[in-house]
Amino acid sequence: TVIATILPPKRFCPHTVSLEQVYTDRVTEMGHVSVAGLRALERLYITAVFNSFVFDSMLRRSVTAHVSFFFIYNTPMPRLTSQDKAFSPIAERAARLICTTPEFDALAKEVGLGSHKAGATDATERARLRAELDGLIAHLYGLTEHEFTHILGTFPIVADPVKIAAQNAYRDVERGMIS
Repeated sequence: TVIATILPPKRFCPHTVSLEQVYTDRVTEMGHVSVAGLRALERLYITAVFNSFVFDSMLRRSVTAHVSFFFIYNTPMPRLTSQDKAFSPIAERAARLICTTPEFDALAKEVGLGSHKAGATDATERARLRAELDGLIAHLYGLTEHEFTHILGTFPIVADPVKIAAQNAYRDVERGMIS
């Protein structure tokens, strides 16, 4: 339903793609200034949640033909900050999935990866990180294993190995093997 990402700087985006950048307006002695309201790690966290099976399944219950921000804004999302224990593991995995090319070096440096070279480009590693994100996010929503399994079952075109990996990651989070 939703494919979310962080675009590299200075990228053109067609009108059919929804963009969101939250700004805070400030009036200073020098005049009016708009400042990005979300830090890089917060954008990564939100991107990870938006791409999760759990968020997608909730969104699909209300969307009929076209996803607009009206639907996004009305879908429950755990409001974490960098002080919450579950925040960093999610944002860090999202960073490794997004920061894979030189265009993302500034973002990678800002969030502590160093450069795009620390990003995950290997298909197996990317699949593991995505599964771990789904397991972490399912726990963040407070889902039982049965509820998460039900949600995964509502994705008929997702390959079974992807769903099994997400289920296994859910169990590994529960066992404390993923944090």
